[in-house]
Amino acid sequence: MWHVYRFPGKVPDAPPPSPLGNPFAYVLVPQSWLDESEENVKTVLENAVSLSGGTPTPYYAFGGAAASGSDQANSLSQAHRDAGFMLSLILTADDEANFWGNLFPKMFDISDKTNFPPVFGSNHAGFLTTGPLKEDWTKPCPREWTFEERREKCISFQEAIYGTERLARLEGIKKAVDPQFIFNCMNCIGNNLPEASKSEDEKDDESSPAETGPPLGNSSDEPSGASFVSSFVAAISTTAVYLLIH
Repeated sequence: MWHVYRFPGKVPDAPPPSPLGNPFAYVLVPQSWLDESEENVKTVLENAVSLSGGTPTPYYAFGGAAASGSDQANSLSQAHRDAGFMLSLILTADDEANFWGNLFPKMFDISDKTNFPPVFGSNHAGFLTTGPLKEDWTKPCPREWTFEERREKCISFQEAIYGTERLARLEGIKKAVDPQFIFNCMNCIGNNLPEASKSEDEKDDESSPAETGPPLGNSSDEPSGASFVSSFVAAISTTAVYLLIH
């Protein structure tokens, strides 16, 4: 609470500024693969990496009813439910090449080339998180590529987390509930779709100096806080109805 006295009247940053964390996401290691042999457990632990240089620690909050306790109306991927634990296996470019080339084909079913499986947990997903090349799932997405190249030629951040099938369902809900992409955030569902980019461009055009009124104006045409809340409530209500009928 030291900030209360040092900076009276100021709202503190929470969490405070800190060094960049893991640039990649943690892998949801399938329990079924671990159960196949003790060698698999040994292999995955030997390939674990740590940003701090210490001993990597798996995240064990899985098991029990986590695999089946669902009303089928949430976004959690099946990989999250089927995981034995979550572990950091990618930090450097070499780690990434090793994962996609050697570990990924053994851990996950990649027989259906039209259905990329969910691989990563969304918690702690870093800015470099992406799937492999679209044309070859055993090759990593080159880090030296621009974000535009990675978006065009690599499995997306969203697909690597939710998988092809779950992502398609979530994008369908997004388009039905929020067709104007009012609620749009970095790497959220639909954020990488062309419609989202178009929506952002339109927002920029609407807020250009030539078209906006005085910043302190009190025009009755300006949206109020109440109207924003109404729009938000309407969006939530529409989501509920959509889930009920699908």
